Amino acid sequence: MKAMILAAGRGERMGPLTDKTPKPLLLIDKHTLIEHQIFRLKKAGYSDIVINTSYLAKSIKKKLLDGSDYGVSIQYSHEPEALETGGGIFQALPYLSERFLVVNSDIWCEHDLLTEPPGNSLAHLVLVNNPEHNPTGDFALNNGLVLAKTTNNNFTFSGIGWYHKALFKNCKAGKFPLPPLLNAAINKEQVSGEHFRGLWSDIGTPERLKNIQ
Repeated sequence: MKAMILAAGRGERMGPLTDKTPKPLLLIDKHTLIEHQIFRLKKAGYSDIVINTSYLAKSIKKKLLDGSDYGVSIQYSHEPEALETGGGIFQALPYLSERFLVVNSDIWCEHDLLTEPPGNSLAHLVLVNNPEHNPTGDFALNNGLVLAKTTNNNFTFSGIGWYHKALFKNCKAGKFPLPPLLNAAINKEQVSGEHFRGLWSDIGTPERLKNIQ
C-alpha cells in the first residue's frame, strides 16, 4: 500500500513564517513537519510515498529529493494552482495503489498508522477529540461506522485517512474539496472509522507550532 502526504497548502494562518518557507518545512526540533511524517510512515512500513506540491514546491523537492536519504521512494504530484484535498488526491491517483493512506503534512499525531481498514469501506478515517478551534467536531462514530455530524458526541477528523480509488470514480480533474465525497459515502454506510485518543495537534497557527516544540 502506498501513502500520500498533502503538502500543497499556502499556510496563510502561519503569518510571516510561511512567506518564504512552505508550511511543511517548518521545524519541530531538528526536523521539518513533513520529515516527521516521512519518519512515521517509514516506521509503519510505507516505503512508497507521493507528495502533492504547489506553493514553494521547489523548496520541498530540494529538501526531500527522491526520498533515498530517508529510506523511502518519493514521487511528486505538482499542482500549478492548489487543487484542494479532493482535487489533489484525484490528480495523484495514477501514482497510488488501489487502497492508500493520506496524511496531512501539518498535523502532529502519534497514531502508529498500522490500521488495516475494512475491505468493504471506501474510506477509513481516524477521528480525535474535538480541539478548541473545532468544538463541534466533523463526524459522529458508531461501532466503527462514521456517521454524519450530530448535535453532540461528534469527533474531529485528524487528517489521517485510508481511501479506495473507487471513492473518486465519478470525479473530474480540477479543484474540489474532499468532504462532499466522504459525505456521499457516509450516506451509503461505506466509511469506517476509529477514535484515536493519543496526542494529536493541527499545526494551523504559530501558537500551535510553538506548543509542540
